Amino acid sequence: MDKTAIKTFAINSRKKLMEDVEYKMSLVGIDKDNIYEPISSANGIETYQLGGSTNNIYDNDISKRERLVKEVKQKGFENVVEEVAYTWFNRIIAIRFMEINNFLPTKTRVLSSETAGKIEPDIITEALDVDLDYTQEDKELIFKLKDENKLDELFRFLFIKQCNKLNEILPGLFEKTDDYLELLLNISFTNEDGVVRQLIDTIPEKDFESQVEVIGWLYQFYNTELKDETFANLKKRIKISKERIPAATQLFTPDWIVKYMVENSVGRLWLEGHSNNELKSKWQYYVDEAKQEPEVEQQLIAIRKESEILKPEDISVIDPCMGSGHILVYVFEVLMDIYVSEGFTEKDACESILKNNLYGLDIDKRAYQLAYFAVLMKARKYNRRILTKGISPLLCSIEETNSISKEFIEELISQDKTNEKNWNYLYEVFINAKEYGSILDIKNINFDELFNDICTYESNKNNLNQYKYQNEIQLMKNIIQQSKLLVKNYDIVATNPPYMGNSGMNPNLKDYLKKNYPNSKSDLFAVFIEKCHDFCNEKGFVAMITQQSFMFLSTFEKLRVELINNHTIINMAHLGAHAFEEIGGEVVQATTFVNKNNLIENYKSTFHRLTEFNSESRKEEEFHNDKNKYIIKQFNFDKIPGSPIAYWIDDNLIACFNNTNLSSLGDIKVGLQTGENTRFLRYWWEVDFNNIGFSSINCEDSKNTNKKWFPYNKGGSFRKWWGNQEFIINWENDGEELRNFKKSVLRNSQFYFHQSLSWSKISSGKIAFRYYPNGFIFDVAGCSVFVDDYLNYIFGFLNSNACGNILDLISPTLNYEVGHIASLPIIIDENKVEDINNIVLENINICKDDWDDYETSWNFKKHPLLKFNENNLKNSFKSWESYKKEQFNQLKSNETKLNNIFSEIYDIDSNYNVDDKHVSINSSNYEMDIKSFVSYAIGCMFGRYSLDDDCLISTNSNFNIENYSRFIPDDDNIIPILDTEYFEDDMVGRFVEFVKICFGEETLEENLEFIANALIKNNKTSREKIREYLLKHFFNDHKKLYKKCPIYWQFSSGSNNAFNCLIYSHRIDSQIIARIRTEYLHKTQKAIEQRLLDCENLLNTSDSSSEKAIITKEKNKLIKQLEETIGYDEALNHVSNLNLSFNLDDGIKENYSMLQDIIISREGMKNKKINLLKKI
Repeated sequence: MDKTAIKTFAINSRKKLMEDVEYKMSLVGIDKDNIYEPISSANGIETYQLGGSTNNIYDNDISKRERLVKEVKQKGFENVVEEVAYTWFNRIIAIRFMEINNFLPTKTRVLSSETAGKIEPDIITEALDVDLDYTQEDKELIFKLKDENKLDELFRFLFIKQCNKLNEILPGLFEKTDDYLELLLNISFTNEDGVVRQLIDTIPEKDFESQVEVIGWLYQFYNTELKDETFANLKKRIKISKERIPAATQLFTPDWIVKYMVENSVGRLWLEGHSNNELKSKWQYYVDEAKQEPEVEQQLIAIRKESEILKPEDISVIDPCMGSGHILVYVFEVLMDIYVSEGFTEKDACESILKNNLYGLDIDKRAYQLAYFAVLMKARKYNRRILTKGISPLLCSIEETNSISKEFIEELISQDKTNEKNWNYLYEVFINAKEYGSILDIKNINFDELFNDICTYESNKNNLNQYKYQNEIQLMKNIIQQSKLLVKNYDIVATNPPYMGNSGMNPNLKDYLKKNYPNSKSDLFAVFIEKCHDFCNEKGFVAMITQQSFMFLSTFEKLRVELINNHTIINMAHLGAHAFEEIGGEVVQATTFVNKNNLIENYKSTFHRLTEFNSESRKEEEFHNDKNKYIIKQFNFDKIPGSPIAYWIDDNLIACFNNTNLSSLGDIKVGLQTGENTRFLRYWWEVDFNNIGFSSINCEDSKNTNKKWFPYNKGGSFRKWWGNQEFIINWENDGEELRNFKKSVLRNSQFYFHQSLSWSKISSGKIAFRYYPNGFIFDVAGCSVFVDDYLNYIFGFLNSNACGNILDLISPTLNYEVGHIASLPIIIDENKVEDINNIVLENINICKDDWDDYETSWNFKKHPLLKFNENNLKNSFKSWESYKKEQFNQLKSNETKLNNIFSEIYDIDSNYNVDDKHVSINSSNYEMDIKSFVSYAIGCMFGRYSLDDDCLISTNSNFNIENYSRFIPDDDNIIPILDTEYFEDDMVGRFVEFVKICFGEETLEENLEFIANALIKNNKTSREKIREYLLKHFFNDHKKLYKKCPIYWQFSSGSNNAFNCLIYSHRIDSQIIARIRTEYLHKTQKAIEQRLLDCENLLNTSDSSSEKAIITKEKNKLIKQLEETIGYDEALNHVSNLNLSFNLDDGIKENYSMLQDIIISREGMKNKKINLLKKI
């Protein structure tokens, strides 16, 4: 089956059908915004304006339009368009399936021809020979349309006739279309881009040959764009309306998972009392029961004895979210196996299954239509006459009472007052029923009596109102039928429920779940887990595929506890990500399971762990591999904090939880939320370093420092032991501004500034704990552990594999909440405390040194390549390389020791090894380390660092050049970097000077070569390479290193690189723009002009054509550069006259934006927008 072709066809078909419906509606004066009156009206004719032309409709079409107008007013234009389009789509697909499988009663193809290469459908060729209940008028019309060669019009007419004829055998899909639907049909067989031709030409017939599955894929793909649009709206905070719930939640279940669910529920129910190895061998995905203990086996024997009386026709199966019927279709097959094994003929079994066994519900009418069709097509495979039997599958599309008038209800009550309460209840309970679907909790009232009442009302010939309420009568009959399904209990409930978190739910649905499903309200799939067990009878089975989150998240703990204590997990296939091949990545992480709806104590459940396999096909293959199988009693889950369904746990791990937990030894707290990070948080390098308060021990102490900014622990990426110290928070005057900000949430302030062990709440892999000394406030994402005793011991445990194994049980979803960490069992082995303390302290020091070796640490002193007292940079790098390897190896060795120690303490067979990627040491890197050396050199050029002192020197406007002696920084805070050296303080010249001072003149050239080769890969000289890097690449590297908050700003005239210079943001002043313009840009312009004159002279004197070509190329470049500087000069002049003032506390981005998007207006010309700085 070519799913790509099916997807393309389905998506394009929806677009085309909707466009056609909208066009046909426009012909009768209806569009998205208006319903127009006819421009003229006479007896039996109405005329509507259509752009510059008009369109007439006659007689029956006028009344059809009236019904269409009523629908549009009631449902809305877009919903009617969607409904009409999918109705015709469903019918087209159904007819295609039937004609290919020769299921059409006429045996004549409607959309295609049995003759290869023939475009004209056989129904047109044989029109008058096909039995479609033609009237004489119909026959005359066929002759007329053929004579006039209006074959597409004839095709539409015959298609509608065929649909109406199919109403006799498939009324649930082919409703009579003598209404506005006919008015809006616009299909063609001649249009190559039309739906019919695309269906014939792009989807092979073999995909339809007895494969009802193709219908499910078409349904899912048809909804693709609507689903994408719905989720895009969610990002704009537009909730999912009831009309869009089906599209947003539709997910076609892979075939093998359907088989697993059905064979282990329907099949298991039967085999409990009817052992049959031949049947069992047919069911590939049936899971044999694990060997049970004697007392459990006795319970199972009793169950099997009771099940012996079960007959095939007794089995009731419902899919309450049936979609296109995929699960029900396979249930049909399994039931057929069961019936035949009991001696039934396929023909008799077929009728019995439809009458007795299969039930289905869905909120989506189009899904109901396809499920209805799919089930009957499956039946038709076994019984050629089944469609003529008048048997309707026991399936319902959930209807609501919104369109039923209160007057109609009062009419019904007036004929029998005894049912007044029940009629009012039925009316009220199904208002907005499509919001809730089959999770509605319905009382079991006397529905048969109500049905008799409505039939009596309908058959009363003296009741003139029965015609007025004709639609409402039928709707109420449907509602009574769906009510019967909703209150019934079933032997088997099997489904793939909708997945929808409460963030996407509209208020009605959210409130209903909060009131009726408090244990599962966070997601619809979890609500259905509850509801499906309610649907199921006490000894039946529930088979589902859902998101895996209910197994682990604290949100669903009460639901888990209820399942563990009151139901029996028979088996489960834990699928994880990539279970649905149509969904990439980690979007849906799934599990599929079969539960018995009562508790068999001490039952050993079977689990298949398939999470490690990254494709649907691989998961299916590995399902049969016993190496992925786990056997466990579910009551063990209650021994783990939070009761996660951690089926891979062993006895030793379970025993760990008998010990003291971490919360009894310390405090585990979640931090504050600012409510507006851009207002209250900065990277430390953005502000005046002297205004940051380090090492406060509590809030009072911070207040006494009179500082504004304080270190802030915001979680961050994976890093163990030390690091992720980049943020600061405005906590001036004990957080006065933050405390008065309504959106902020301040928690646990008594722990602010205390030393802690912290982790990032959300991780993309393993958890990592870091030590934060006194002085930090902590964030909601930087949750923290506060302990006094055994701090380093506990720290060592938290970063060990033993702890990781335990957390895999408590929080396998990588979302590490405070409760998870608080519940960690702590075993103190006094004999090992000292060894652990020493190792942990060494780890902290190693990782602190590593963090401080890079300039984004506030404890950075000087560049590490200058620490080795070498005069040769290459040798210095080699020493650095060796040092980093030593750090790495030592830390890895220490962590391996800790893993070993804690594995012994906890008696866990844990992996002692540490993956290299989890060792929190930055390795040496020739390219990156040389680039960081260049960055350090630029810092020295601006006076941020000094070769005289190992610390930050200048981080504000109080720059004093007298503080420097070995290497003097730039005095005016402007360093030009151009493609040619025009200035004495040109950045390349300054950099060469810096290297010479650091390593000496003797090795200067080899050091420059070593640097240049790391920066640029070409054949230029070392100085040319360095110039190219500084001009074109340095700023991009710098803004990346500084998280798009660069401290060095590159003024740039544009893509021709006519003018570029760097400034240091901490030394910026109100006159710097004027200085850049007058002292640097204007001089650059003069230099370019002089070079242009030189080019002219050379061109006039040169006799070499090749030399002239080179000079001409240079001249053209200079002309472009000069033109670029003119516009840039205007922008600089405009900004310099504004006398801007910059405030470091406002942050880099705010200050940076003041020099971007400068509007330059020129008389008689379009306004021009110019950026003074390179974009960040």
